[in-house]
Amino acid sequence: MTQSLMQQLLKDAWRELPPALRKHHQAGPNRDVGWLDLEYPDFMRLPLAFLKCLGALLNARGRRLPCQVTRRTVNGIQYWQRRIKLPEGKNLSFDSLWTLEANGSLTKYINPFLGLNMRVKTRDGRLLFHGQYLVLKLGRLKFPLPEWLLGHTTITEEAVDDWHFAMDFRLHHPWLGEIYRYRGTFRTGCPVEPE
Repeated sequence: MTQSLMQQLLKDAWRELPPALRKHHQAGPNRDVGWLDLEYPDFMRLPLAFLKCLGALLNARGRRLPCQVTRRTVNGIQYWQRRIKLPEGKNLSFDSLWTLEANGSLTKYINPFLGLNMRVKTRDGRLLFHGQYLVLKLGRLKFPLPEWLLGHTTITEEAVDDWHFAMDFRLHHPWLGEIYRYRGTFRTGCPVEPE
């Protein structure tokens, strides 16, 4: 049986995860349906408009925005599609792909040339992601860039019950404080629509 990227990354610690998080990161296609809160300070409006052009983050705010996340793995690369519905009916998308690195870390690419390398660990049944450095990818070459250029990223995923989990993404800049946050609750293991 094929192991998921998260199962390969965590090894024996995979068994420590509660059912909802194992379902969320299972091998094979998966869809999560839930809601997100998107928050950021006013001074981030212009930078977020630029970052959105690069495929990073979303330049919208809102509470309990309907969201669905679809994940598929092809040839060892995990593709994530996030679709968020705004109150006025507009749909936002935020896609990324994940790859495992030889050093036991994970890189999340937001476009073909820019990514974030993260360490992942478990603690008390939760998944904790900590940003290490930015990755500039030019063809087969990868160049590490200091994470403080954008801010330090942390993500926490925690089971609510056997089918639901909560997640919390924070971006904290060393001089400006928390500059971006999204958090929400999802039901995992929903059927994936055929492509």
